[in-house]
Amino acid sequence: MNATENQVSIKSLIADFTAITKARLALSVVFSSVAGYLLGFSAEHPFSWLTLFLLTIGGYCMVGASNVFNQIIEKDLDALMNRTKNRPLPSGKISVRNAFALGAALTVAGIAILYSINPKTAMFGAISIFLYTSVYTPLKRMTPLSVFVGAFPGAIPFMLGWVAATNNFGIEAGTLFLVQFFWQFPHFWAIGWFLYEDYEKAGFFMLPTSRKDKKTALQVILYTVWLIIASLLPATGFTGELHINLISAVVVLLLGLWMLASAVKLYRDMDAKAARKLMIVSVSYISLLQVIYVLDKFIF
Repeated sequence: MNATENQVSIKSLIADFTAITKARLALSVVFSSVAGYLLGFSAEHPFSWLTLFLLTIGGYCMVGASNVFNQIIEKDLDALMNRTKNRPLPSGKISVRNAFALGAALTVAGIAILYSINPKTAMFGAISIFLYTSVYTPLKRMTPLSVFVGAFPGAIPFMLGWVAATNNFGIEAGTLFLVQFFWQFPHFWAIGWFLYEDYEKAGFFMLPTSRKDKKTALQVILYTVWLIIASLLPATGFTGELHINLISAVVVLLLGLWMLASAVKLYRDMDAKAARKLMIVSVSYISLLQVIYVLDKFIF
């Protein structure tokens, strides 16, 4: 094999690895964990570059493992949908056996790395993998409640960073969990809306009423309101060491109203365009919210 073929092979392996671990999603999850860590460290729990590095690598391994197992379980279903039919497993680029070996290796590595930070971090990481692969994934073809179940592992990363920094799950970590928990619903229902026809091919129930109707759109609005309320809890003074000042609270509220306006537009327009816009806004919202929380800690 010559140098050019080696280069192609390496590039192909990297492309397959990033696809089967859903690198973009995994990195966004790691971003949430890093934000949680930056919020959690203090004089009592000093900042550690090593811990942050371990959290980043261990977090990626855990999310990557979840995504690998998810794609193994849904290999035949992914082949039915336009957006997933070219993934490594349905396209035959990676065998189920090799994918399982990768998922197992990532799981062991992820738990071991997070355990080296502290046992609680490893425990929550393991719970996340279990819920995502063993409960959420099978439920997607059975009931719209799958999104509710999936919101639990989806909400763990933000608070995982706090637990990694403090070795404690208290009101602060619970608040971070609550924010990302409520965020899951408008975000994934927006995706379920504009990809409704594609999901239908695989028999996935992603919308709360299983239909693109006013009741679904109304629930998107209601959960967005709950999200706004949860995001403002750190401004109340009742969330322990996690707090934001009035200026940050106003910015967080404006962010929430921006997302709420997109949810209302979906209710009004009832189309895929509005749903796609809500999805994009929701991704921007959660990232900006985490940045504001962190900046508040360091600036004020």
